[in-house]
Amino acid sequence: MNINCFIRVLQLGEIIAYPTESVFGLGCDPDNKKAVYKLLSIKQRSVNKGLILVTGNYQQLLKYINIDILSIKQKQYILSTWPGMLTWTIPTSLYTPKWLTGQFQTIAVRVTNFYLIKQICNAFGKPIISTSANISGHKPCLTAKEVFDVFKTKIFIIKGNVGGYNPSEIKHSLTNQIIRKG
Repeated sequence: MNINCFIRVLQLGEIIAYPTESVFGLGCDPDNKKAVYKLLSIKQRSVNKGLILVTGNYQQLLKYINIDILSIKQKQYILSTWPGMLTWTIPTSLYTPKWLTGQFQTIAVRVTNFYLIKQICNAFGKPIISTSANISGHKPCLTAKEVFDVFKTKIFIIKGNVGGYNPSEIKHSLTNQIIRKG
């Protein structure tokens, strides 16, 4: 697989489907408003729900989060859970687009250790959107064939196997409240 082909797809504002730890995900360039709205349209998802950013490199998230709002203890705890399967909602920076956060003042972010996602984000130089590959309210796709059956030629599919884990747990960084069980 030539990862550079998929990086070019992201740079052109297109949508990719890729295996994650649990299901196939849909992703795009989080800074490209047109690409994000295209992803939301394909998925039939409201912009108000917000989206998750995933990366293999914590430094790539700093543009999107306001980590200074958190206490030293909160920061240390969050960083101790990464890389891993825990997604945190963290207060946004001034530069975080509303099309990523929806109705929230936080953004959901995760640093993964899943090799393919790390490879994509390192080559792309920033995080990508990570939302399940499905029409909102329907079962997430687990294989490249299922992704193709649902979305046809609307997206570019990276073939591979999902990791077999449960979806990531989502926790609020300020309250430690569980938003979604993993």
